[in-house]
Amino acid sequence: MPRPAIASMSLGRPGIHSLTDKLEEAAKHGFEGIELFYEDLEHLARKLSNTSSSNSSPSRNDLLSAARRVRQLCDSLHLTIICLQPFSFYEGLLSRTQHTHLLSQKLPLWFSLARILNTTTIQVPSNFLPSTLATGDLDIIVSDLRALADLGAQKNPPIRFAYEALAWGTHVDTWEASWAIVQRVNRPNFGLCLDTFNIAGRVYADPASLTGKTATAEADLAASISRLRRSVDPRKVFYVQVVDGERLSAPLVEGHKFYVPGQPARMSWSRNARLFVGEEDRGGYLPVMEVAQAFLDIGFDGWVSMELFSRTLADPDPRTPAEHARRGIESWRKLTRALKLDRQGSGNL
Repeated sequence: MPRPAIASMSLGRPGIHSLTDKLEEAAKHGFEGIELFYEDLEHLARKLSNTSSSNSSPSRNDLLSAARRVRQLCDSLHLTIICLQPFSFYEGLLSRTQHTHLLSQKLPLWFSLARILNTTTIQVPSNFLPSTLATGDLDIIVSDLRALADLGAQKNPPIRFAYEALAWGTHVDTWEASWAIVQRVNRPNFGLCLDTFNIAGRVYADPASLTGKTATAEADLAASISRLRRSVDPRKVFYVQVVDGERLSAPLVEGHKFYVPGQPARMSWSRNARLFVGEEDRGGYLPVMEVAQAFLDIGFDGWVSMELFSRTLADPDPRTPAEHARRGIESWRKLTRALKLDRQGSGNL
């Protein structure tokens, strides 16, 4: 049966809230898995090495030590680390020097971290660098992602890569585009991360509009969900993320408090205004349950992560991790009731 997870970033902002507190609250409230954000690991590495500057990169040894600390804590809390993420700004880089650097320097470190953390999955979000820095040439994108997969396949155990289409990705911004790429990469350890927010946020929502929706929101989402049910192989869905978004009181355009010049509106919205499922009282309005039901309809039966980004995560109140863990597990309960996910014997329901 599907199992509940939450992203470490979704319990409080790194540097404001300790990773230890966040993991303890996740376990206390009933989560079974954690998506570990690299930024959380970085902050812990700085803390363990007494490096206070957020601008300095921790050493490899400090990061490995931090990973060992996280693994020990997660083991003691009976939390599974379902993935390390995000391995960002990778595919399609026009600078092949940078591409080589990521493969030869960054990726080996992430492999070492994954081994210590006892996780076999690294998440790769679609590139959202400007087109002046990243190409949309699918042959290059596929070749780059095959290189990741092939290096991961050489590890023991093999490392899997979960590719996620971000709703504001420069060239890959729909699940359909990411699925086409997964099929072309054609490697057993390369699959999808499907996210209700990024799916509905791309074809249903438009935070820059007065209504918060696209002109053909319902029809476009229905067609997209229908295609998903018909085409996606559940064995290639490595895990899913289920979250909602807040309907804004005004269009996210210049003058809005979330507006950032040069940044896509959907990206600004995502960073400030995601919500857990079932939080309509906070402004949630995406048809999350319909998208999540499609995940089940294709036969998905794995980790379901509550990956929330929100301005509320920066609240310095020490109760912030507990509050977000409480909201997150209540969301999981609402999801299980709505989709009739009967996990007999679980104390979470």
